[in-house]
Amino acid sequence: MNSILNKEPVLRAEKSLKKFNPDLKVVVLEQTARTANDAATALGCKVGAIVKSLLFKAGDSFVLCLVSGDRRCSLNKLKKILDEKNVSMANPEDVKKITGYTIGGVSPTGHLTKIKIFIDETLNRFSSIFAAAGHPNAVFEINFENLIELTSGEIKDITE
Repeated sequence: MNSILNKEPVLRAEKSLKKFNPDLKVVVLEQTARTANDAATALGCKVGAIVKSLLFKAGDSFVLCLVSGDRRCSLNKLKKILDEKNVSMANPEDVKKITGYTIGGVSPTGHLTKIKIFIDETLNRFSSIFAAAGHPNAVFEINFENLIELTSGEIKDITE
């Protein structure tokens, strides 16, 4: 199980977390946290307290949306915010290339390239939220204010 902690993407996420706050820890779960429902079950928390990291392609650029596990990211809202007609989910190859993570383990931090980040304002309902840390079985716990600071993300109304 601990071999997960030695995987490069997990180490990269952890390094970014520790640089921000040495007290933040990557937790390895027995069960997968690949989906928000899986993660909530494994952590014994509400689905909404799970941060989904979703990469979207907007024209020639990318935006990472950090969305509450019980919400859906709205393409129409994204199109308006970005003033871009062509907005779609990024394909798995782009997700890996841009973030350095595979789908199911995309962390809000420690990306290979600098990307614009939008944060779903509804995540502030929870005192603690959980996000992926580079692997489907690795997560970290953080609060809303620290997530904003950690990611330099912008709070937006991006869900429906």
